[in-house]
Amino acid sequence: MPSHWDSLDASLRESVEQNVEIYERVRPALKLVTRDVLLTLRDMLKDSEVTPLFVTGRTKTVESFKEKISRIEEPLEPGGPPVLKFPDPFRTLNDMVGIRVITKLPAENAVVANIIKHQRQLFDCRGDREKDIGSIESGTYGYSSRHLILRTIQNEAVKEYQQVFNPDAVPNGSYFFECQIRTIFAHAWSEIEHDIRFKAEDPRAWTPHFDRQFTATAAMLETVETAFADLHERYEEVRSFWDADGEGAAPLTPNRIRDVWRTLLPHVDRKVDDDWGWAAELLAAHGLNQTMQLAGLLSAIRITEVRKALDHRYSPGPDRLLDDLLLWQYGTKHIDLTAEASDAVPHPRRDSLMRRLRQIERYRLTKK
Repeated sequence: MPSHWDSLDASLRESVEQNVEIYERVRPALKLVTRDVLLTLRDMLKDSEVTPLFVTGRTKTVESFKEKISRIEEPLEPGGPPVLKFPDPFRTLNDMVGIRVITKLPAENAVVANIIKHQRQLFDCRGDREKDIGSIESGTYGYSSRHLILRTIQNEAVKEYQQVFNPDAVPNGSYFFECQIRTIFAHAWSEIEHDIRFKAEDPRAWTPHFDRQFTATAAMLETVETAFADLHERYEEVRSFWDADGEGAAPLTPNRIRDVWRTLLPHVDRKVDDDWGWAAELLAAHGLNQTMQLAGLLSAIRITEVRKALDHRYSPGPDRLLDDLLLWQYGTKHIDLTAEASDAVPHPRRDSLMRRLRQIERYRLTKK
């Protein structure tokens, strides 16, 4: 497959060559513009609520510039002469300077974009779109990327570039460039896909199986990305349980206990109904009435020890496991607070708790 330049009509080559010569001359100054906006964005995002994995920048190479401005469009009239797609590239191309902000999770893309767009004293956002190669609407897979078109404001590096470009014009420090924001998964996919699909040295070395493989890997990456996003959301929720000034202080209503339990121990939920009032009563008996106290009780290490000590014949449901955890933590106090009176007849709960407490005590002796 010939390049755009190789297949370009001879009548258009002179115009392209002239622009390439200009670009070769001004590119060193444009590289300084790239460096300036890159450092500005890195500094802007360094202490923000979302710290990207990395921020990179590049100035389009001369070869890439030449190839892009050699693209043609359909003639204005049927049978008419070919027309360059970018006849005035220095006015219409926004990707000669390109910045990439690489995030961990999809939700961070929007946060980063908003941070950048709110720095209006530095940049004027003139375009903001989600670029999808593959989408839910089309039923296809690919990578997605947030694309901002930003204009610098009174930028000194841009003024120096403008003086190099046209010494007779008054520099205004205004320059358009592209900023892509995407996740590390989308970045990895697009880089490999671009190298194989668009930068292959021999375009004949291609098979439709490659397209199929790229689609399959894009689908897998989207699944992994979603899983990591869900994991992060659960992590933030669990962490909030320990916030003494926030969620951690929330009162332990039956519904709150249910929600905390299902977040921390989703694998231990065999209840056939949605009544968690019994749990609120057990916890309240020990003065446990805040979310943080329940989170502390449901320690993974403590649960493991309780399971070993009591050697349950069947995996316990929430009611039995919570009862055993309180027994492990409070011993005879738990029995006195929640079982029948010692002189009551019969006293099946007290008998059961006493038997389990003896098991716990024997287990603790073996651990010494």
